[in-house]
Formats: sequence, C-alpha cells, structure tokens
Amino acid sequence: MDEIKPGLVDELLKGYEKPEDIIGENGLLKRLTKALLERALNAELTHHLGYVKHDPAGHNSGNSRNGVTSKTVKGEFGEIVVDTPRDRNGSFEPRILGKHQTRFDGFDDKILSLYARGMTTREIQGHLQEMYGVEVSPALISDITDGVLDEVKAWQNRPLEAIYGVVYLDALYVKMRHEGRVENRAVYVAIGVDLEGQKEVLGLWTSGNEGAKFWLGVLSELRNRGLKDILIVCVDGLKGFPQAIEAVYPEARVQLCIVHMVRASLNYVNWKERKFVAADLKAVYRAATERQAAKELDEFIGKWGGKYQAIGKLWKDNWDRVTPFFDFPPEVRKMIYTTNAVESLHMSLRKIIKTRGSFPSEEAALKLLYLALRNASAKWETVQHWKQALNQFEMLWGDRIRAATGRA
Repeated sequence: MDEIKPGLVDELLKGYEKPEDIIGENGLLKRLTKALLERALNAELTHHLGYVKHDPAGHNSGNSRNGVTSKTVKGEFGEIVVDTPRDRNGSFEPRILGKHQTRFDGFDDKILSLYARGMTTREIQGHLQEMYGVEVSPALISDITDGVLDEVKAWQNRPLEAIYGVVYLDALYVKMRHEGRVENRAVYVAIGVDLEGQKEVLGLWTSGNEGAKFWLGVLSELRNRGLKDILIVCVDGLKGFPQAIEAVYPEARVQLCIVHMVRASLNYVNWKERKFVAADLKAVYRAATERQAAKELDEFIGKWGGKYQAIGKLWKDNWDRVTPFFDFPPEVRKMIYTTNAVESLHMSLRKIIKTRGSFPSEEAALKLLYLALRNASAKWETVQHWKQALNQFEMLWGDRIRAATGRA
C-alpha cells in the first residue's frame, strides 16, 4: 500500500491540541472511520448498481438508490453511527460492513480473549466500557462466547494422529452445576506428544469423579478417532488405570508417575521422618539402571520395612509400571517418569477458573477451559530432547511405528 502523504496528515491534524481531539468521543479517529466506511459503502453500492449517483444511465435501470439506514457499530475505538446506503430492490449486500453486522471484525475476538483469561461477564462489561467506551450487554457476551461451543464440538471430535510417542492422562476437579446442584466434577485431560515432538491436547471429558471405568471410555473414544497405538502412557496411581489402558492399547508401556508414587509413599510417614524417607526413595528412582534400582529398593525395605511396610509393598506391587523409564537415557527419563506435562497445564487452568465460584453448567466450564488451553497450548514448543527419545523409540518399537504410520 502506498504511504499516506504527509500533507494529508497535516491537513487532518489542523487544530490538534490534546489527545481527545484524536481518540476522544468525537475525535478525529472516530469521525475518519465513519467517513471512510460510508465512502466505501457508497462505492460498493455504485459497483452493485453499475452507475454513479445522478448518472442518467441509471434511469429505467430497474434498480436505484433508496436512502440510508443508520446503525451503531461497536469496535475497539468505541461506538460510531454509520449510515448504510440502500437500494430499492433490497439486493445490495455490503461486504465491508454486512447488513446485520454491528461489531467490527476483531471485536468478538477481544471478548473471547478476555473471557479466556478468566474474566467474568460483568468484568468484561466493565473493561470494555472503561477502555473503549462501549456498552455491551451480558446477553451479547454470552452469545459471542457460546459461539465457541460448535468449535469445541468439532475440536473434540477431530481425527487424531495414528500414533503418539507419549500420552499423559490426568484429571482436575472443577465446581459446576449438575442436575440442579453444584458439585466438584472431574475434567479428564489427555495430552499427546506426536512423532515430531509436538504436544497437543487430545480432548476434554467430564464425569462425577475420576475412575478407571470412565478412562476406559475415554481411551476407546481416542481409538475411534484414529489413534491406533501409543508407545508410552504416563498416569498417576489410580486403581485399575493401567488395566484400562492395556484393554484398549495392549502394547502400550504404562509408566506410573514417580512423583505420585513418592507422594503416596509419604502419606504413610510421620512428618519428622519424611525428609529422610524421601531421600532414600530418591536413590531408587534416580538409579542408573533397573537392576540398581531394585537393589536400592531392597535396601530401602531393609531399613524402613518394619516401620513402613506399606511403602515397600506399594513399590513392589507396581514395579513393572514404575520401571519403564529405565530403558531411556537420563535426559529422556524426566519427560516420561512424571505427569508434570499435564499437571503444569492444570495449574494454568486453575489460575483461570479460580475467579469463578462455580460454573452454571458443564458446557460453560468446557467453553472456558477450551479457550484457556487454546491460549496455553499456543506457547508450547517441541519437547526437549525429543530426537533422543524418538531414536530410542525407533530402536525399541520401530515395527509398531511403521505399522501405524504406513512408513516403509
């Protein structure tokens, strides 16, 4: 686009004394926007009719100008009244400002952005009034945010990659109204890492509480959406969870979150001894090899088994699902021996929803959570040390990767 000539700018700024002369209620910016819009609308109507105003060529043409309709249009600059020209036949469809359009492109996105950051309807109203001098009704804000629901539905049902290297599964609890009463409901979250090392949220699901049976349904849905295989699934210590995963993905390696294992262990320990027990458990999961880890566990049981027998039993009973990460170099282990990837997302979601006492419905909760995670995931980068992990995956499960992707 050609640069605006300085002389034109100087002409527009004649009489300028204070900022309000440019950006105030009756400032130059609003007046110029109104003038440009109305000029463009009239140019569109001329193109539609095929002749300029007062041109004799329009006589008996079958259509003509028919006055204007005034409407108030909202934008980041505030509100302006625009006179939209009409044609007698009613066939004119403006493009720069549609017939029923009362908000400029980008205004809805502004509302969604504020909503995604956890602002309530009342707070959004106040912000738009304070910043832009625009009065927006609660109904309009609800209509705009409700428009996201179709996007949520399409996103929730989108096809998935045929295989993911790592999938993290966990749930957080959100207060929402369900069947007439407010209750804490589990929101199930699945994060997948594809073969390019990119993270993505695979979906959100809600239920009265977290349970292996519901997770079984979630995993079946993922399979129906095209996810044929998962190499490693990272989960917490929920009872029956590994069996639910293996029922749908029998070849997946289930990695129990070490952080959850340590927390569960320390629940048995009095506070005076927690630091010492935690240090001895660290020697187990920080071991160089699985064999050394088993030796460290035996030593731990020998030292603490009499007092905290339940801890040794917890680790022994889950040993096959605690140790998969030992197949990988230290840099990669940090990525797969904890569900921190999904817990970090939960932390950012909780910051957004903490301003809400509760949600009026499940749809309202999912709407905000979707917008919030869309913002959060936009900042995600390729997982650290992914190339090392992928090389290891290729050596261990190259045939499965080729079978799922169709690579030769």
